[in-house]
Amino acid sequence: MHDINSESGTKADIEKRNESYNAYVKNVTPKGSCVAKCFKAFIVGGCICVAGQIILNVCKWMKVPDTDAASYTTLILVFLSVILTGLNIYPSITTFGGAGSLVPITGFANSVAAPAIEYKKEGRVFGIGCKIFTIAGPVILYGIFFSWCAGLIYLALKLIHVL
Repeated sequence: MHDINSESGTKADIEKRNESYNAYVKNVTPKGSCVAKCFKAFIVGGCICVAGQIILNVCKWMKVPDTDAASYTTLILVFLSVILTGLNIYPSITTFGGAGSLVPITGFANSVAAPAIEYKKEGRVFGIGCKIFTIAGPVILYGIFFSWCAGLIYLALKLIHVL
């Protein structure tokens, strides 16, 4: 039988490596203010929303019906997000703005486009086809599941005349 300590060192050696590793992690972990990160997220998310509002206003100015204007706004924002992802600009926006760039629909489009771009060299089936929803898949899955649960709760509340 092998003695684990004989292969990896003494307990003191292990503790020394752990301390060294912890010091390394502390050194390389980015430091930042939570307030500053929230402010950046607010600015980036706000700019994305302002861009969406401008697109919506232009559609309305062009006399596009409200429902169509909302659809065009969504499509244009998704299109711009995918283009910016393809040009490797959206990751920089995300690095700066954090969750502010990930929450709107543009972040969802980025989460679909980025793996498709990254894995295209592996082919259309095993690259793009298998990896395209790596990030967005759980969002879709749990979004649909919890929407279904909310629908059941709503139905139950309607049946007992609470709503």
